[in-house]
Amino acid sequence: MKQAQRDVCRRYGAGFDALDLSCKLGISAGALRGEQRLNGLRHPPENGTNGWYIWGGEELSADPEFFMPLHAHHLQKLCVSVLPYLALPPGWRFLIAPDYEDVWYDSTLLAPRD
Repeated sequence: MKQAQRDVCRRYGAGFDALDLSCKLGISAGALRGEQRLNGLRHPPENGTNGWYIWGGEELSADPEFFMPLHAHHLQKLCVSVLPYLALPPGWRFLIAPDYEDVWYDSTLLAPRD
């Protein structure tokens, strides 16, 4: 998996920030159900999280219960298709779907959150 992650980072000119699989991330129920158009964005890590938020579908919800915490190692069985993108450093986003991939840098993700 590390080689696939290095390939994604190289392809988009991003640094490589290896993911600590013991840390938590935020994931939506839709992503766990296999909804297509998987989205991910990475804030700076804090409080035992790795900064990743992953959701399935078109819309990012403002509902405070939209994301549930999950240790990243569970993705190896629950949401494998996102794994190649999870070494992208904070400030990066991705959108993947069958036969579609978009990865981009978003500096607003590095701004302090309230």
